[in-house]
Amino acid sequence: MLIHSASQLLTISGSPQRGSAMGELGILPDGAVLTRAGKIAEIGPTREMLSRYPREEKLDARGRVVMPGFVDPHTHLIFAGDRAGEFEQRLQGKTYLEILAAGGGILSTVNATRAASREQLTASLRQRARQILRMGTTTAEVKTGYGLETTSEIAQLMTVAEYADALSPDLVPTFLPAHAVPPEFKDNPAGYVRQITDEMLPRVKSLWSERFPARPLPFVDVFCERGAFSLAESRLILTRAAELGFPLKIHADEFENLGGASLAAELGAASADHLVCTSPADIQNLAKSQTVAVSLPCTPFGLGETAYTPARDILKADGLLALASDFNPGTAWSGNMQFVLALACRYLKLTPAQAVVAATINAAAAVQQADRIGSLEPGKLAHLLILDTDDYRQLGYRFGANLVACVIKDEKVIHNTEDTAC
Repeated sequence: MLIHSASQLLTISGSPQRGSAMGELGILPDGAVLTRAGKIAEIGPTREMLSRYPREEKLDARGRVVMPGFVDPHTHLIFAGDRAGEFEQRLQGKTYLEILAAGGGILSTVNATRAASREQLTASLRQRARQILRMGTTTAEVKTGYGLETTSEIAQLMTVAEYADALSPDLVPTFLPAHAVPPEFKDNPAGYVRQITDEMLPRVKSLWSERFPARPLPFVDVFCERGAFSLAESRLILTRAAELGFPLKIHADEFENLGGASLAAELGAASADHLVCTSPADIQNLAKSQTVAVSLPCTPFGLGETAYTPARDILKADGLLALASDFNPGTAWSGNMQFVLALACRYLKLTPAQAVVAATINAAAAVQQADRIGSLEPGKLAHLLILDTDDYRQLGYRFGANLVACVIKDEKVIHNTEDTAC
């Protein structure tokens, strides 16, 4: 298929962008892109491409923006239940950590998820995944973390790993048993850490090797935070995961600066996520590494907080910065990456171009897939968006509506409007 007559074709070609260089979109005016067998075959000016490929099936972008699909590198899409009652409690003055300490928060969702059938979890995952695809997310990382025991955690992981739906994003699985200490180990957190390192991780590696021998191991993540897992506990879990060959991620510095970002850089983690309270020293350590700093602006927004990731400091230090939604039932029930960009422009002080890069090629680097997705280059997957605007800056400027006119993925065109020409 030849997609042509784009007002702005955002190629975002090359490596993930860091520091002051972030924001290069590689705009081709009146551009066209040829896709074949689900991959990008060629890019060029519309007139030349129409002349070169007169017999190709054509899709007229009609003077609108064509860009890579969004990559969301941090979500919790698989869960049951909701926490609307806790939202009300926070409005009345309770803090997130107070609710967690009282048995709510993550543990509330754990109870609901444990009680749900695999069919119910799959159905809710499908509904959420299809919703975010229509808003432009063509690849999404999905974490476990609402089972907190071996059988449930592995069942969630396998559900995500086996999930395939042409009307959904591609899903990247992450194993997160260290999301919170389960009630059974309330007085013995060290025992739960040992269960993760000695039982869960080897079991996951064995099962994964049997079922998906050609696929890389899933990410292993840990919530390094007061009320969850200490820096020492996080080190134990991630070090064991690395010994077994798992790629790493970490939740760090959401509420307190415990040093999780520096641990991520030291261990070569793919990303360190949240980073609201990250110290200048930790930012410098991140900037010296290939670990991507992933900001989740929907989370402080959802909590009604005023502190956000110090994105300008990360870029000043020459760090790698990405954006994600943190779709979850407690603090950020939204997978709309367009809204994430709008928040990033306002509260992280990113330009629209920087926000687009953070949600595409840099977000792809946060799930170690920058060689496959995140930009429009020959050989990469043909995951594209046509926006209902002729100027990409509308993404940061406007919010609350879906600016994606259609999504092109897996050789399918998914229309969000009644305009059959997209």
